[in-house]
Amino acid sequence: MNVTGADWAGSGMAWLTGPSDGPPDHSRSAVLTRADRVAAELTDLLGVQVDAATSLTGRAALLGLHRRGRVSAGGASHLMRTRDGWWALTLSRADDIEAVPALVEADSVPEDPWPVIAQWCADRRSDEVLDRATLLDLPAARLGETAPAAPTMRADGRRAAPRSPEGLLVADLSSMWAGPLCGQLLAAAGATVVKVESPSRLDGTRSGDLAFYNWMNQRKLSYTVDFERDDRLRALLAAADVVIEGSRPGVLARRGVSPEAVPGPDGRVWLRITGHGPRSQRTAFGDDAAVAGGLVGTSASGPVFCADAVADPLTGLEAALALARSLRRGGGETIDVAMAGVAATYAALPTDPSLSAIPAVPPRPPRRLTAAAPPGADNATVDAIVAQRNTVPC
Repeated sequence: MNVTGADWAGSGMAWLTGPSDGPPDHSRSAVLTRADRVAAELTDLLGVQVDAATSLTGRAALLGLHRRGRVSAGGASHLMRTRDGWWALTLSRADDIEAVPALVEADSVPEDPWPVIAQWCADRRSDEVLDRATLLDLPAARLGETAPAAPTMRADGRRAAPRSPEGLLVADLSSMWAGPLCGQLLAAAGATVVKVESPSRLDGTRSGDLAFYNWMNQRKLSYTVDFERDDRLRALLAAADVVIEGSRPGVLARRGVSPEAVPGPDGRVWLRITGHGPRSQRTAFGDDAAVAGGLVGTSASGPVFCADAVADPLTGLEAALALARSLRRGGGETIDVAMAGVAATYAALPTDPSLSAIPAVPPRPPRRLTAAAPPGADNATVDAIVAQRNTVPC
């Protein structure tokens, strides 16, 4: 399967890649080629049509985003020069913005902090800048710091018969994009997917444009439960055939929520999505994780962001494929997938700067968008499913 410059442009990817005041960048068309192959295998394994271009550009279409060069399409991440290279910083949470004065070693910063940050990092080494950002728990990355990394699998339970997702119970503890996309695909394939949130910390995308949240979480049951003090969460995980989590390594395990602490049915698959791998406590979002992997576009003056938070949907597709393959093997596995490692895998694909500057087409919004359930709307339904599964042999 070969993707041409026209396919890349028509997918909406070129619309989202390149300088804001210049032509679209077609050099990363191999990204869509590989993503199309992943989607084709997922279509076969899941029994539902999976469209790579929609997965990669659907958010931008729903929110009306376009390419902005060294500012991410969503606006929260910036690519900036250091003394010896480039780095990316994401300021998407209130805590991130509050940490900026400490980052730049100032008592205060203007309402728009980016010029101050750019000036601060310009005379510092990339590793120095990254170390300080990491110390403050800011989502940041040095350009190309991460090597390609495939999902890793570890057997941790008894296998079941090979199966598809249809009829399985999935506990989706993830948020934002990568994990929810994986859960969305399983729901489309006929699984009962439970969107699990803490009532005190709902999925952050609920506070934005609900079109994106609805797209990622339609067809899922909404379940709110206290992660630290409510035994109903452990009961759900003990009944689930698939668990999806997107927390930093060890966060849930310290609350007694892990494959080791909560035995499940034969063939259970536990999927863990992290920013920088199972041994890193660093925070990551899709745009800075892509920069860590070196997955950026090009311009005459240097790197620019590639598409929209591209490490997120690429990881969602790759994670879904690893999970579907595990189910076909009979499961009984824990799968680890790191967004930066996935981005680096795609960044290692050949680039083709010779493609002509074909006019870019805006991305198309997903079809059949329905409203997702409000927080906790399906608690009683989920409790009944769990009670039945935990009392009747599966």
